[in-house]
Amino acid sequence: MKVLIATRHCDVPESVRMRAEEQAERLTRYDQSLTGIEIVFETEKHLKRVEGILSIERGAPIVTTGEGSEFRAALDQMLDRASRMLRRHREQSRDHQGPKLSESPPAEA
Repeated sequence: MKVLIATRHCDVPESVRMRAEEQAERLTRYDQSLTGIEIVFETEKHLKRVEGILSIERGAPIVTTGEGSEFRAALDQMLDRASRMLRRHREQSRDHQGPKLSESPPAEA
């Protein structure tokens, strides 16, 4: 999986960048069709914002954001939201239709 980190109007500590890369790599366990993630760090006045753009095979990209007073808190919030959205995407993409009642084997009592 490809991880791209960008910054807008701010400097991000190296420890936060490394944590972002490590945690982004873990997102593939929620959905194997994840091909890449772009993580954008930005600062507006006293608010730190982290945006994640997740690229999925044969699908529209998923965009998640996190905000906080520090980059680490905003990153954790964004990754938590991304994991929930990936789980939901995987569940929706699975074949979730059960067999028809006429095709199912008789139930044993």
